[in-house]
Amino acid sequence: MRTEAAMPITVNGVEISDHAVNVESAHYEGGDIRERQHQAAVALVVRELLRQRADELGLPQEEDEERRLDALLAEDAPVPTADEAACRAYYDKNPERFTTSPVLVARHILLPAHPDDLEEQDRQRDLAERLIASLQTDPEAFPALAREHSACPSREEGGYLGQLERGSTVPELDEVLLRQPEGLCTRPLGSRYGWHVVEVLQRAEGRQQPYDAVRARIAEYLTERTRRRAIRQYIAVLAGAAEIEGIELETADSPLVQ
Repeated sequence: MRTEAAMPITVNGVEISDHAVNVESAHYEGGDIRERQHQAAVALVVRELLRQRADELGLPQEEDEERRLDALLAEDAPVPTADEAACRAYYDKNPERFTTSPVLVARHILLPAHPDDLEEQDRQRDLAERLIASLQTDPEAFPALAREHSACPSREEGGYLGQLERGSTVPELDEVLLRQPEGLCTRPLGSRYGWHVVEVLQRAEGRQQPYDAVRARIAEYLTERTRRRAIRQYIAVLAGAAEIEGIELETADSPLVQ
């Protein structure tokens, strides 16, 4: 961060003006104004480091500066494309990333309760537990209980939700629901909307996609990950060799390692 004295930011004697920082900060969201200004200042320092390195290497000027800096990175910090061995190893170590979502057919009873209303949360959870106990005795009563108690429009269909997969519901319910086996869930499932009494009518497990179908996606991901790491280290090396005042950047004394 900049010091309280707000000394000028310079990169090898080239000043980054407060005006430039303020203009650049408009591109950042989140945090307070000081945090956005700091992010902007870092971005401008990095850009100046790259510009000076491009000048040092004699790269031709271009109307589009970003294209010139991309050319610098391609020449001075090349990144190898992920090879077959790396792609296969990543696929084998992360099977869950390449497995399709389970597909469920389910019905539910929604008992609404605002997340901040603890008394209503307790009351509705107690009701959900009573409904589950009743359904364990009389499973055929589900449609009637849904029509009587559920706050979801699906109550008109006896609580029937149809086919569900990852992303069909809100995330907090997704994570629990997709792990449920066929049959009546023996405890209420909570979400931002309240408590759900759920019965899974059918379940089809997800299937792992074949390697050939995802190989290009893996190569793109691994190459981009390597690229980001290499660029961070490359910039750290440039910063370590530069005279930077008014702001602190991570530096590196070691040469760039791909």
